[in-house]
Amino acid sequence: MHAKQATHTMLAMHGVSKSFLGVRVLHGVSLDLAAGEVHALVGENGAGKSTLMKVLAGEHVPDEGTITLDGRSHHFSHPAQAQAAGIGIIHQEFALLEHRTVAENVFLGREPTRYGLVDRRAMEARTTQLLTELGELDITPRTYVRDLSVARQQTVEIVKALASDVRVLVMDEPTAPLADHEAGLLHALVRRLAARGLGILYISHRLREVFELSQRVTVLKDGRHVTTVRTRDTSTDAIVRAMVGRELSAYYPPRARPEEVGETRLTVRGGGNTRLRGIDLTLRAGEVTGIAGLQGSGRTSLARALFGAAPFTTGTMTVGGPPLRPGTPRRAIRAGIALVTEDRKAEGLALRQSVRDNALLVTRAVPDRERPPAARELTALLERVRLHARGEDQEARYLSGGNQQKVVIAKWLAARPRVLLFDEPTRGVDVGAKAAIHTLVRDLAKEGLAVLIVSSELPELIGMSDRILVMAEGRIAGELPAGASEEDVMRLATASSDGPEPPPSTDPPSRSDPPPPSAQAPHEGTAPTAQEGAE
Repeated sequence: MHAKQATHTMLAMHGVSKSFLGVRVLHGVSLDLAAGEVHALVGENGAGKSTLMKVLAGEHVPDEGTITLDGRSHHFSHPAQAQAAGIGIIHQEFALLEHRTVAENVFLGREPTRYGLVDRRAMEARTTQLLTELGELDITPRTYVRDLSVARQQTVEIVKALASDVRVLVMDEPTAPLADHEAGLLHALVRRLAARGLGILYISHRLREVFELSQRVTVLKDGRHVTTVRTRDTSTDAIVRAMVGRELSAYYPPRARPEEVGETRLTVRGGGNTRLRGIDLTLRAGEVTGIAGLQGSGRTSLARALFGAAPFTTGTMTVGGPPLRPGTPRRAIRAGIALVTEDRKAEGLALRQSVRDNALLVTRAVPDRERPPAARELTALLERVRLHARGEDQEARYLSGGNQQKVVIAKWLAARPRVLLFDEPTRGVDVGAKAAIHTLVRDLAKEGLAVLIVSSELPELIGMSDRILVMAEGRIAGELPAGASEEDVMRLATASSDGPEPPPSTDPPSRSDPPPPSAQAPHEGTAPTAQEGAE
Protein backbone atom coordinates (compact mmCIF):
# COMPACT_ATOMS: atom_id res chain seq x y z
CA MET A 1 0.00 0.00 0.00
CA HIS A 2 1.56 3.25 -1.13
CA ALA A 3 1.64 6.52 0.72
CA LYS A 4 -0.61 9.47 0.05
CA GLN A 5 -0.55 10.70 -3.53
CA ALA A 6 2.25 13.22 -4.01
CA THR A 7 1.39 16.86 -4.74
CA HIS A 8 3.56 19.74 -5.97
CA THR A 9 7.25 19.46 -6.77
CA MET A 10 9.16 20.37 -3.64
CA LEU A 11 12.76 19.63 -4.61
CA ALA A 12 14.61 19.68 -7.91
CA MET A 13 18.28 18.80 -8.46
CA HIS A 14 19.47 19.47 -11.99
CA GLY A 15 22.74 18.58 -13.73
CA VAL A 16 24.67 17.81 -10.54
CA SER A 17 28.30 16.81 -11.11
CA LYS A 18 31.02 16.08 -8.58
CA SER A 19 34.66 14.98 -8.78
CA PHE A 20 37.16 13.85 -6.17
CA LEU A 21 40.88 14.14 -6.93
CA GLY A 22 40.12 14.47 -10.62
CA VAL A 23 37.83 11.42 -10.72
CA ARG A 24 34.23 12.27 -11.62
CA VAL A 25 31.74 10.36 -9.50
CA LEU A 26 28.57 12.22 -10.56
CA HIS A 27 27.85 13.08 -14.18
CA GLY A 28 25.10 15.68 -14.53
CA VAL A 29 22.52 13.86 -12.39
CA SER A 30 18.98 15.25 -12.17
CA LEU A 31 16.31 14.31 -9.64
CA ASP A 32 13.05 15.79 -8.38
CA LEU A 33 10.78 15.10 -5.40
CA ALA A 34 7.17 15.99 -4.69
CA ALA A 35 5.59 16.80 -1.35
CA GLY A 36 4.09 13.64 0.15
CA GLU A 37 6.13 11.37 -2.13
CA VAL A 38 8.40 8.47 -1.27
CA HIS A 39 10.96 8.49 -4.09
CA ALA A 40 13.32 5.50 -4.07
CA LEU A 41 16.93 5.84 -5.19
CA VAL A 42 18.62 2.57 -6.18
CA GLY A 43 21.85 1.38 -7.75
CA GLU A 44 24.88 -0.75 -7.02
CA ASN A 45 27.49 0.35 -4.49
CA GLY A 46 29.51 3.07 -6.17
CA ALA A 47 26.60 4.19 -8.35
CA GLY A 48 26.66 7.65 -6.73
CA LYS A 49 23.57 7.50 -4.52
CA SER A 50 25.23 8.53 -1.25
CA THR A 51 27.38 11.18 -2.96
CA LEU A 52 24.29 12.76 -4.53
CA MET A 53 22.54 12.82 -1.18
CA LYS A 54 25.58 14.33 0.53
CA VAL A 55 25.51 17.11 -2.06
CA LEU A 56 21.86 17.71 -1.19
CA ALA A 57 22.67 17.69 2.54
CA GLY A 58 25.51 20.22 2.17
CA GLU A 59 28.24 17.71 3.01
CA HIS A 60 29.73 18.02 -0.49
CA VAL A 61 29.77 21.14 -2.69
CA PRO A 62 28.84 20.24 -6.29
CA ASP A 63 31.16 21.19 -9.15
CA GLU A 64 28.15 21.86 -11.38
CA GLY A 65 24.38 21.82 -11.12
CA THR A 66 21.57 23.48 -9.20
CA ILE A 67 19.38 22.67 -6.21
CA THR A 68 15.93 24.23 -6.04
CA LEU A 69 13.65 23.94 -3.00
CA ASP A 70 10.09 25.24 -3.34
CA GLY A 71 11.17 27.28 -6.34
CA ARG A 72 14.10 28.90 -4.57
CA SER A 73 17.68 28.18 -5.67
CA HIS A 74 20.13 27.10 -2.98
CA HIS A 75 23.91 26.71 -2.85
CA PHE A 76 24.76 24.67 0.23
CA SER A 77 28.36 24.75 1.41
CA HIS A 78 27.71 23.39 4.91
CA PRO A 79 25.23 20.88 6.40
CA ALA A 80 23.84 23.59 8.68
CA GLN A 81 22.67 25.54 5.61
CA ALA A 82 20.82 22.51 4.21
CA GLN A 83 19.28 21.79 7.60
CA ALA A 84 18.10 25.39 7.91
CA ALA A 85 16.46 25.05 4.49
CA GLY A 86 14.51 22.02 5.67
CA ILE A 87 16.63 19.09 4.49
CA GLY A 88 17.44 16.22 6.86
CA ILE A 89 19.45 13.07 6.26
CA ILE A 90 19.52 9.86 8.28
CA HIS A 91 22.67 7.88 7.61
CA GLN A 92 23.13 4.13 8.08
CA GLU A 93 25.36 4.87 11.06
CA PHE A 94 23.31 6.68 13.70
CA ALA A 95 24.63 9.95 15.14
CA LEU A 96 23.29 9.46 18.66
CA LEU A 97 24.90 9.74 22.08
CA GLU A 98 23.97 6.54 23.90
CA HIS A 99 24.51 7.90 27.40
CA ARG A 100 22.14 10.81 26.94
CA THR A 101 18.36 10.86 26.97
CA VAL A 102 16.08 10.89 23.95
CA ALA A 103 15.25 14.57 24.47
CA GLU A 104 18.93 15.50 24.85
CA ASN A 105 19.71 13.76 21.57
CA VAL A 106 16.77 15.31 19.73
CA PHE A 107 17.87 18.85 20.68
CA LEU A 108 21.64 18.26 20.73
CA GLY A 109 23.31 21.58 19.91
CA ARG A 110 19.92 23.33 19.72
CA GLU A 111 18.81 23.14 23.34
CA PRO A 112 16.07 25.64 24.31
CA THR A 113 17.16 27.96 27.09
CA ARG A 114 15.49 29.98 29.82
CA TYR A 115 17.34 32.55 31.86
CA GLY A 116 20.57 31.29 30.34
CA LEU A 117 19.98 27.67 31.36
CA VAL A 118 18.80 24.66 29.35
CA ASP A 119 15.01 24.52 29.55
CA ARG A 120 14.57 20.78 30.07
CA ARG A 121 10.84 21.06 30.57
CA ALA A 122 10.37 22.70 27.16
CA MET A 123 12.78 20.27 25.52
CA GLU A 124 10.99 17.23 26.91
CA ALA A 125 7.54 18.64 26.15
CA ARG A 126 8.44 19.23 22.48
CA THR A 127 9.98 15.75 22.25
CA THR A 128 6.82 14.22 23.70
CA GLN A 129 4.73 16.13 21.16
CA LEU A 130 6.81 14.87 18.23
CA LEU A 131 6.74 11.28 19.48
CA THR A 132 2.98 11.45 19.92
CA GLU A 133 2.50 12.84 16.42
CA LEU A 134 4.40 9.83 15.07
CA GLY A 135 2.38 7.42 17.19
CA GLU A 136 5.50 6.40 19.13
CA LEU A 137 4.04 6.09 22.63
CA ASP A 138 6.57 3.52 23.89
CA ILE A 139 9.44 6.02 23.96
CA THR A 140 9.73 8.69 26.66
CA PRO A 141 11.89 11.84 26.49
CA ARG A 142 13.85 10.74 29.57
CA THR A 143 14.72 7.27 28.25
CA TYR A 144 18.43 6.79 27.67
CA VAL A 145 19.29 5.95 24.07
CA ARG A 146 21.42 3.01 25.19
CA ASP A 147 18.26 1.34 26.50
CA LEU A 148 16.45 1.49 23.13
CA SER A 149 16.37 -1.15 20.40
CA VAL A 150 17.96 -0.36 17.04
CA ALA A 151 14.51 0.37 15.56
CA ARG A 152 13.66 2.78 18.38
CA GLN A 153 17.03 4.50 18.00
CA GLN A 154 16.18 5.05 14.36
CA THR A 155 12.90 6.61 15.44
CA VAL A 156 14.89 9.03 17.60
CA GLU A 157 16.92 9.98 14.52
CA ILE A 158 13.68 10.73 12.67
CA VAL A 159 12.31 12.77 15.57
CA LYS A 160 15.59 14.69 15.69
CA ALA A 161 15.13 15.58 12.02
CA LEU A 162 11.48 16.58 12.54
CA ALA A 163 12.50 18.84 15.42
CA SER A 164 14.47 20.84 12.84
CA ASP A 165 11.31 21.32 10.73
CA VAL A 166 12.55 19.24 7.80
CA ARG A 167 10.48 19.09 4.64
CA VAL A 168 12.79 16.74 2.72
CA LEU A 169 14.01 13.64 4.55
CA VAL A 170 16.74 11.42 3.11
CA MET A 171 16.85 7.86 4.49
CA ASP A 172 19.99 5.91 3.54
CA GLU A 173 19.45 2.13 3.86
CA PRO A 174 17.15 2.60 6.87
CA THR A 175 16.19 -1.08 7.23
CA ALA A 176 19.70 -2.53 6.83
CA PRO A 177 20.24 -2.92 10.61
CA LEU A 178 16.67 -3.97 11.38
CA ALA A 179 14.98 -7.31 11.91
CA ASP A 180 11.93 -8.13 9.78
CA HIS A 181 9.29 -7.00 12.27
CA GLU A 182 11.25 -3.81 12.99
CA ALA A 183 11.41 -3.03 9.26
CA GLY A 184 7.62 -3.30 9.12
CA LEU A 185 7.31 -0.71 11.89
CA LEU A 186 9.63 1.62 10.01
CA HIS A 187 7.61 1.23 6.80
CA ALA A 188 4.47 2.29 8.65
CA LEU A 189 6.32 5.31 10.03
CA VAL A 190 7.55 6.30 6.55
CA ARG A 191 3.97 6.21 5.26
CA ARG A 192 2.82 8.43 8.12
CA LEU A 193 5.56 10.96 7.38
CA ALA A 194 4.63 11.06 3.68
CA ALA A 195 0.96 11.48 4.59
CA ARG A 196 1.97 14.60 6.55
CA GLY A 197 3.41 16.10 3.35
CA LEU A 198 7.12 15.38 3.78
CA GLY A 199 9.10 14.45 0.71
CA ILE A 200 11.17 11.32 1.35
CA LEU A 201 14.18 10.14 -0.65
CA TYR A 202 14.60 6.47 0.20
CA ILE A 203 17.83 4.62 -0.59
CA SER A 204 17.59 0.84 -0.36
CA HIS A 205 19.05 -2.37 -1.76
CA ARG A 206 15.86 -4.20 -0.82
CA LEU A 207 13.79 -4.01 -3.97
CA ARG A 208 10.73 -5.51 -2.31
CA GLU A 209 10.41 -2.55 0.05
CA VAL A 210 11.09 -0.16 -2.83
CA PHE A 211 7.97 -1.50 -4.53
CA GLU A 212 5.97 -1.49 -1.30
CA LEU A 213 6.77 2.09 -0.28
CA SER A 214 7.67 4.30 -3.23
CA GLN A 215 5.66 6.07 -5.90
CA ARG A 216 8.69 6.57 -8.17
CA VAL A 217 12.11 5.01 -8.42
CA THR A 218 15.30 6.49 -9.86
CA VAL A 219 18.18 4.27 -10.96
CA LEU A 220 21.80 5.46 -10.91
CA LYS A 221 24.70 3.59 -12.46
CA ASP A 222 28.36 4.67 -12.47
CA GLY A 223 27.40 8.16 -11.33
CA ARG A 224 24.87 8.67 -14.11
CA HIS A 225 21.09 8.89 -14.16
CA VAL A 226 19.70 5.84 -15.94
CA THR A 227 15.95 6.18 -15.54
CA THR A 228 13.14 7.49 -13.36
CA VAL A 229 9.85 5.58 -13.56
CA ARG A 230 6.62 5.26 -11.65
CA THR A 231 6.97 2.21 -9.44
CA ARG A 232 3.62 0.79 -10.49
CA ASP A 233 4.69 0.92 -14.15
CA THR A 234 7.88 -1.14 -13.77
CA SER A 235 9.04 -4.48 -12.39
CA THR A 236 11.84 -5.95 -10.32
CA ASP A 237 13.41 -7.42 -13.46
CA ALA A 238 13.38 -4.05 -15.21
CA ILE A 239 14.97 -2.29 -12.23
CA VAL A 240 17.68 -4.94 -11.89
CA ARG A 241 18.40 -4.76 -15.60
CA ALA A 242 18.78 -0.96 -15.35
CA MET A 243 21.11 -1.28 -12.35
CA VAL A 244 23.43 -4.06 -13.44
CA GLY A 245 22.70 -4.73 -17.10
CA ARG A 246 21.45 -8.30 -16.71
CA GLU A 247 18.22 -10.14 -15.97
CA LEU A 248 17.08 -11.08 -12.48
CA SER A 249 17.39 -14.76 -13.42
CA ALA A 250 21.17 -14.26 -13.58
CA TYR A 251 21.12 -13.73 -9.80
CA TYR A 252 20.96 -17.42 -9.11
CA PRO A 253 23.36 -20.00 -10.57
CA PRO A 254 22.03 -23.46 -11.53
CA ARG A 255 21.15 -25.76 -8.64
CA ALA A 256 22.97 -29.01 -7.93
CA ARG A 257 22.02 -32.05 -9.97
CA PRO A 258 21.20 -35.19 -7.93
CA GLU A 259 24.47 -36.84 -8.92
CA GLU A 260 26.41 -33.83 -7.58
CA VAL A 261 25.12 -34.30 -4.03
CA GLY A 262 27.65 -36.35 -2.08
CA GLU A 263 28.18 -37.87 1.34
CA THR A 264 26.69 -36.68 4.60
CA ARG A 265 28.76 -33.98 6.29
CA LEU A 266 26.63 -33.18 9.34
CA THR A 267 23.77 -34.94 11.12
CA VAL A 268 21.61 -33.83 14.04
CA ARG A 269 19.12 -36.15 15.72
CA GLY A 270 16.70 -34.92 18.38
CA GLY A 271 18.61 -31.68 18.90
CA GLY A 272 17.15 -29.24 21.38
CA ASN A 273 17.87 -26.42 23.79
CA THR A 274 15.84 -23.59 25.36
CA ARG A 275 14.93 -22.29 21.90
CA LEU A 276 14.88 -25.41 19.74
CA ARG A 277 13.21 -28.82 20.00
CA GLY A 278 13.31 -32.09 18.12
CA ILE A 279 15.72 -30.95 15.42
CA ASP A 280 16.49 -33.68 12.86
CA LEU A 281 18.82 -32.37 10.20
CA THR A 282 21.20 -33.74 7.57
CA LEU A 283 23.61 -31.61 5.51
CA ARG A 284 25.32 -33.19 2.49
CA ALA A 285 28.36 -32.33 0.45
CA GLY A 286 27.54 -30.44 -2.71
CA GLU A 287 24.10 -29.37 -1.49
CA VAL A 288 22.72 -25.96 -0.46
CA THR A 289 20.06 -26.30 2.23
CA GLY A 290 17.85 -23.30 2.90
CA ILE A 291 16.31 -22.46 6.28
CA ALA A 292 13.09 -20.43 6.15
CA GLY A 293 10.73 -19.22 8.85
CA LEU A 294 9.19 -16.15 10.42
CA GLN A 295 11.02 -13.92 12.88
CA GLY A 296 11.25 -15.85 16.15
CA SER A 297 10.89 -19.26 14.48
CA GLY A 298 14.38 -20.37 15.51
CA ARG A 299 16.31 -19.82 12.27
CA THR A 300 19.25 -17.99 13.81
CA SER A 301 19.14 -20.17 16.91
CA LEU A 302 19.58 -23.24 14.70
CA ALA A 303 22.68 -21.80 13.01
CA ARG A 304 24.15 -20.81 16.38
CA ALA A 305 23.41 -24.24 17.84
CA LEU A 306 25.19 -25.98 14.96
CA PHE A 307 28.16 -23.68 15.52
CA GLY A 308 28.22 -24.18 19.28
CA ALA A 309 27.50 -20.54 20.16
CA ALA A 310 24.21 -21.61 21.80
CA PRO A 311 24.72 -25.39 21.70
CA PHE A 312 22.24 -28.22 21.70
CA THR A 313 21.69 -29.59 25.19
CA THR A 314 19.75 -32.66 24.04
CA GLY A 315 20.17 -35.02 21.10
CA THR A 316 23.29 -35.86 19.11
CA MET A 317 25.30 -34.08 16.44
CA THR A 318 27.78 -35.82 14.16
CA VAL A 319 30.25 -34.18 11.78
CA GLY A 320 31.77 -36.89 9.59
CA GLY A 321 32.72 -39.12 12.52
CA PRO A 322 31.82 -39.77 16.16
CA PRO A 323 29.23 -37.52 17.83
CA LEU A 324 30.50 -34.03 18.56
CA ARG A 325 30.36 -33.07 22.21
CA PRO A 326 28.18 -29.99 22.78
CA GLY A 327 30.30 -27.05 23.72
CA THR A 328 32.01 -24.12 22.08
CA PRO A 329 32.57 -22.65 18.63
CA ARG A 330 36.20 -23.77 18.92
CA ARG A 331 35.09 -27.40 18.84
CA ALA A 332 32.87 -26.64 15.87
CA ILE A 333 35.70 -24.93 14.02
CA ARG A 334 38.04 -27.84 14.69
CA ALA A 335 35.34 -30.17 13.36
CA GLY A 336 35.19 -28.14 10.15
CA ILE A 337 32.12 -25.95 10.75
CA ALA A 338 32.09 -22.24 9.87
CA LEU A 339 29.41 -19.59 10.52
CA VAL A 340 29.05 -16.35 8.58
CA THR A 341 26.96 -14.36 11.07
CA GLU A 342 24.18 -11.95 10.23
CA ASP A 343 25.92 -8.89 11.71
CA ARG A 344 29.26 -8.74 9.94
CA LYS A 345 30.33 -5.48 11.61
CA ALA A 346 29.71 -6.58 15.19
CA GLU A 347 30.48 -10.30 14.92
CA GLY A 348 32.37 -10.88 11.71
CA LEU A 349 35.05 -8.23 11.33
CA ALA A 350 37.60 -6.20 13.20
CA LEU A 351 36.70 -3.02 11.33
CA ARG A 352 39.86 -1.07 12.13
CA GLN A 353 42.13 -3.90 11.06
CA SER A 354 43.29 -4.59 7.54
CA VAL A 355 41.74 -6.92 5.02
CA ARG A 356 44.71 -9.25 5.52
CA ASP A 357 44.37 -9.39 9.30
CA ASN A 358 40.64 -9.99 9.07
CA ALA A 359 41.13 -12.85 6.62
CA LEU A 360 43.49 -14.49 9.14
CA LEU A 361 41.29 -14.03 12.25
CA VAL A 362 40.07 -17.62 12.47
CA THR A 363 43.32 -19.40 11.64
CA ARG A 364 45.16 -17.26 14.18
CA ALA A 365 42.53 -17.75 16.90
CA VAL A 366 42.30 -21.52 16.39
CA PRO A 367 45.82 -22.33 15.18
CA ASP A 368 45.47 -26.10 15.46
CA ARG A 369 42.60 -26.18 12.93
CA GLU A 370 44.68 -25.32 9.85
CA ARG A 371 47.91 -23.50 9.32
CA PRO A 372 47.41 -19.85 8.29
CA PRO A 373 47.64 -19.46 4.52
CA ALA A 374 50.87 -18.09 3.10
CA ALA A 375 50.86 -14.62 1.54
CA ARG A 376 50.42 -16.02 -1.96
CA GLU A 377 47.59 -18.30 -0.85
CA LEU A 378 45.85 -15.45 0.94
CA THR A 379 46.04 -13.25 -2.16
CA ALA A 380 44.57 -16.04 -4.25
CA LEU A 381 41.80 -16.53 -1.68
CA LEU A 382 40.84 -12.84 -1.77
CA GLU A 383 40.83 -12.93 -5.56
CA ARG A 384 38.60 -15.99 -5.44
CA VAL A 385 35.90 -14.17 -3.45
CA ARG A 386 36.16 -11.34 -6.00
CA LEU A 387 37.16 -8.76 -3.41
CA HIS A 388 37.37 -5.18 -4.65
CA ALA A 389 39.73 -3.23 -2.39
CA ARG A 390 42.68 -0.87 -2.73
CA GLY A 391 44.88 -3.60 -1.31
CA GLU A 392 45.24 -6.11 1.50
CA ASP A 393 46.32 -3.31 3.85
CA GLN A 394 43.05 -1.39 3.48
CA GLU A 395 41.02 -1.23 6.70
CA ALA A 396 37.81 -3.24 6.57
CA ARG A 397 35.68 -0.29 7.69
CA TYR A 398 36.33 1.50 4.39
CA LEU A 399 34.96 -1.35 2.25
CA SER A 400 31.43 -1.49 0.89
CA GLY A 401 28.97 -3.84 2.58
CA GLY A 402 29.35 -6.43 -0.15
CA ASN A 403 33.14 -6.41 0.03
CA GLN A 404 33.06 -6.60 3.82
CA GLN A 405 30.94 -9.73 3.48
CA LYS A 406 33.46 -11.19 1.04
CA VAL A 407 36.24 -10.66 3.59
CA VAL A 408 34.17 -12.52 6.20
CA ILE A 409 33.71 -15.42 3.79
CA ALA A 410 37.43 -15.41 3.00
CA LYS A 411 38.18 -15.52 6.73
CA TRP A 412 36.28 -18.79 7.03
CA LEU A 413 37.56 -20.29 3.78
CA ALA A 414 41.09 -19.82 5.11
CA ALA A 415 40.21 -22.42 7.76
CA ARG A 416 39.16 -24.92 5.06
CA PRO A 417 35.73 -25.85 6.48
CA ARG A 418 33.59 -28.80 5.43
CA VAL A 419 30.29 -27.26 6.56
CA LEU A 420 29.56 -23.59 5.86
CA LEU A 421 26.63 -21.88 7.60
CA PHE A 422 25.32 -18.51 6.37
CA ASP A 423 22.96 -16.32 8.41
CA GLU A 424 21.50 -13.64 6.07
CA PRO A 425 24.43 -13.87 3.62
CA THR A 426 23.45 -10.87 1.47
CA ARG A 427 21.82 -8.51 3.97
CA GLY A 428 22.73 -4.89 3.23
CA VAL A 429 24.66 -5.55 0.00
CA ASP A 430 23.78 -4.35 -3.48
CA VAL A 431 22.40 -6.52 -6.25
CA GLY A 432 25.74 -6.93 -8.02
CA ALA A 433 27.47 -8.12 -4.85
CA LYS A 434 24.52 -10.43 -4.14
CA ALA A 435 24.98 -12.15 -7.49
CA ALA A 436 28.72 -12.57 -6.82
CA ILE A 437 28.04 -14.08 -3.38
CA HIS A 438 25.40 -16.43 -4.80
CA THR A 439 27.85 -17.66 -7.43
CA LEU A 440 30.57 -18.15 -4.82
CA VAL A 441 28.22 -20.13 -2.55
CA ARG A 442 27.26 -22.44 -5.40
CA ASP A 443 30.91 -22.90 -6.41
CA LEU A 444 31.80 -23.87 -2.83
CA ALA A 445 29.02 -26.45 -2.81
CA LYS A 446 30.30 -27.89 -6.09
CA GLU A 447 33.71 -28.31 -4.45
CA GLY A 448 32.18 -30.53 -1.79
CA LEU A 449 31.17 -28.22 1.03
CA ALA A 450 27.81 -28.68 2.72
CA VAL A 451 26.14 -25.26 2.76
CA LEU A 452 23.26 -24.05 4.92
CA ILE A 453 21.62 -20.65 4.29
CA VAL A 454 19.35 -18.80 6.70
CA SER A 455 17.59 -15.96 4.91
CA SER A 456 14.54 -13.77 5.42
CA GLU A 457 14.45 -13.07 1.66
CA LEU A 458 12.26 -15.81 0.22
CA PRO A 459 13.29 -15.18 -3.42
CA GLU A 460 16.91 -15.73 -2.37
CA LEU A 461 16.11 -18.94 -0.48
CA ILE A 462 14.04 -20.31 -3.33
CA GLY A 463 16.59 -19.31 -5.96
CA MET A 464 19.61 -20.73 -4.09
CA SER A 465 18.40 -23.80 -2.24
CA ASP A 466 18.43 -27.43 -3.38
CA ARG A 467 15.85 -28.01 -0.64
CA ILE A 468 14.24 -25.81 2.00
CA LEU A 469 13.58 -26.61 5.66
CA VAL A 470 10.86 -24.41 7.15
CA MET A 471 10.98 -23.60 10.87
CA ALA A 472 8.13 -22.66 13.20
CA GLU A 473 8.08 -22.39 16.99
CA GLY A 474 11.62 -23.68 17.40
CA ARG A 475 11.13 -26.85 15.33
CA ILE A 476 11.41 -27.92 11.71
CA ALA A 477 7.82 -27.77 10.46
CA GLY A 478 8.51 -29.39 7.09
CA GLU A 479 10.77 -29.78 4.07
CA LEU A 480 10.18 -28.45 0.55
CA PRO A 481 11.95 -29.36 -2.69
CA ALA A 482 13.91 -27.00 -4.92
CA GLY A 483 11.76 -24.42 -6.66
CA ALA A 484 8.98 -24.39 -4.04
CA SER A 485 6.75 -21.33 -4.08
CA GLU A 486 6.64 -18.54 -1.51
CA GLU A 487 3.10 -19.65 -0.69
CA ASP A 488 4.35 -23.16 0.11
CA VAL A 489 6.98 -21.76 2.45
CA MET A 490 4.58 -19.42 4.24
CA ARG A 491 1.99 -22.16 4.65
CA LEU A 492 4.47 -24.22 6.67
CA ALA A 493 5.95 -21.19 8.45
CA THR A 494 2.56 -20.12 9.79
CA ALA A 495 1.22 -23.59 10.63
CA SER A 496 0.51 -24.04 14.33
CA SER A 497 2.17 -26.87 16.21
CA ASP A 498 0.21 -29.97 17.16
CA GLY A 499 2.90 -31.02 19.60
CA PRO A 500 3.78 -29.80 23.08
CA GLU A 501 3.98 -26.14 23.95
CA PRO A 502 7.02 -24.36 22.49
CA PRO A 503 9.86 -23.42 24.81
CA PRO A 504 9.32 -20.17 26.71
CA SER A 505 12.04 -18.29 24.84
CA THR A 506 12.10 -18.22 21.05
CA ASP A 507 14.48 -16.64 18.60
CA PRO A 508 14.91 -12.97 19.57
CA PRO A 509 16.23 -10.41 17.13
CA SER A 510 19.75 -11.59 16.43
CA ARG A 511 21.25 -8.31 17.59
CA SER A 512 20.20 -9.07 21.13
CA ASP A 513 22.06 -12.36 21.14
CA PRO A 514 25.57 -12.21 22.61
CA PRO A 515 28.30 -12.46 19.98
CA PRO A 516 29.60 -15.98 19.45
CA PRO A 517 32.73 -16.61 21.49
CA SER A 518 34.65 -17.31 18.31
CA ALA A 519 33.88 -13.82 17.12
CA GLN A 520 34.85 -12.28 20.44
CA ALA A 521 38.21 -13.98 20.65
CA PRO A 522 39.66 -12.68 17.37
CA HIS A 523 38.38 -9.17 18.11
CA GLU A 524 40.06 -9.18 21.48
CA GLY A 525 43.19 -10.79 20.17
CA THR A 526 42.97 -13.75 22.55
CA ALA A 527 44.35 -17.21 21.96
CA PRO A 528 42.76 -20.53 22.95
CA THR A 529 43.17 -21.36 26.62
CA ALA A 530 45.15 -24.39 27.71
CA GLN A 531 41.94 -26.17 28.62
CA GLU A 532 40.37 -25.48 25.23
CA GLY A 533 43.56 -26.49 23.47
CA ALA A 534 43.35 -29.88 25.13
CA GLU A 535 39.78 -30.58 24.02
